[in-house]
Amino acid sequence: MKILVTGADGQIGTEMVRLADDEFRVTGLNRRGLDIADRDALARSLDEQEPDLVVNCAAYTAVDQAEDEPDLAYRVNAHAVGWLGKACDARGVGVIHFSTDYVFDGTKAGPYTEDDTPNPLNVYGASKLEGENRLRAATDRHLILRVSWVFGRIGRSFVDTIIRLAKERDELRVVDDQVGAPSPADSIAVTVRSIAEHPAGLEDAWGTYHFSTMPTVSWCGFAREIVATAMSGGILTTLPCVRGIATDELPSKATRPLNSRLCAAKLRGSIGVAPSTWRASLRDYLREAGASP
Repeated sequence: MKILVTGADGQIGTEMVRLADDEFRVTGLNRRGLDIADRDALARSLDEQEPDLVVNCAAYTAVDQAEDEPDLAYRVNAHAVGWLGKACDARGVGVIHFSTDYVFDGTKAGPYTEDDTPNPLNVYGASKLEGENRLRAATDRHLILRVSWVFGRIGRSFVDTIIRLAKERDELRVVDDQVGAPSPADSIAVTVRSIAEHPAGLEDAWGTYHFSTMPTVSWCGFAREIVATAMSGGILTTLPCVRGIATDELPSKATRPLNSRLCAAKLRGSIGVAPSTWRASLRDYLREAGASP
């Protein structure tokens, strides 16, 4: 199977490229190699690469900055996704695209299912929802995978930020009323490969799915797990106090949902992909990170 990965230098894109082998032939293009907001470049890349499947990892992900740059957020997260869908549809190529828990408002008592009505609270979430809708309108051969709280080897994730602050401060203040599930980028990539290589094929599996790990946790709980794991691994020499605070004690430009829990039952039932646990991935991540800042 020949896979074209856009946004290949991001957290998920990097892990997709790492999975490449003789059976799973991956070509990864970063923004310099393919700007998905350039319709002509999209057509050229698809014609040159002739992929069996496109995995779109390109996105505008600066949640707070999107409040000041809505046009750019919508161009990358919405308009470009629609253009990609149309270009792929014209060539009979399927698309796997990533969306977010931020398409929901977080007011539901339990985990969100694919049938729940989206109601984004911020520009980022609204632009991602618009991208979903444009992709659905552009091609039937799409699979939208909503993910949450992604961390990986590339860039500065929440894990990196907590480790850096833990080396600088005796106390960390982290919101304790936003609940979700951390999503290791490598676990997402493995899931995407499982989806792409599903024995029954994708023709009956197109649609929208939720990816989630276990267990669910607050940002504060996740931060406590990070510093404890880093302490046991020798990355930290002193253990800071991680104090939980309310969201409104840490104001930001973008409003975030308090409940980011996603139900992954459909992914398990339809494609056979069971949720993984994030703690093992966190240990591996910190082991690789070592003493890096």
